[in-house]
Amino acid sequence: MAVNRVPVLKRCRSLELDPTFLGYDKKSKRKSSRAGKKMSEYALQLRAKQQAKFIYGVLEKPFRNYYNKAERMKGRTGENLMILLERRLDSVIFRMGFARTRREARQIVGHQHVLVNGKPVQIPSYLVSAGDTIEIREKSRELQRYKDIIEVTAGRLTPEWMEVDPEAFKGTIKALPTREMIDVPVDEMAIVELYSK
Repeated sequence: MAVNRVPVLKRCRSLELDPTFLGYDKKSKRKSSRAGKKMSEYALQLRAKQQAKFIYGVLEKPFRNYYNKAERMKGRTGENLMILLERRLDSVIFRMGFARTRREARQIVGHQHVLVNGKPVQIPSYLVSAGDTIEIREKSRELQRYKDIIEVTAGRLTPEWMEVDPEAFKGTIKALPTREMIDVPVDEMAIVELYSK
């Protein structure tokens, strides 16, 4: 399995991304060496794709598969792509506040700490649906790690398309998100333009 070992702040700086979208509250004091330089249209499109891939922790081949799936769905391809990425189980765990960072959310899912509708799911790319109940399994709730996580993420805003009970380590997907509900600063139209060349 491919592992991205690039330091998060360094990658955020090169992509001109705020680390808070990945769950990190650190700030880099350095400026990107390319900051302020004029970029070509292709460079802007490529950066939009790299931002989306980096935020959601998706590699090129699965990302292309999401794009192809989004193209086949009704509605705008760019919006469908962002909704598919947001519906990933690791992203949902992060949004519910059961993980401090997106990388930690991916690890929690991979280590079988998550139940979807009462059944264990260990696939971070699992797509949740409206009405799904997501919870941390009973045995894992006792761990100090989860108590610390809930303490850290207590002030985080929960998206309106989900309902969360942090004390019970449980959440419900009320409805599928719309693009307006997703606060990720990615220009999805640039990604569509890049792939449609």
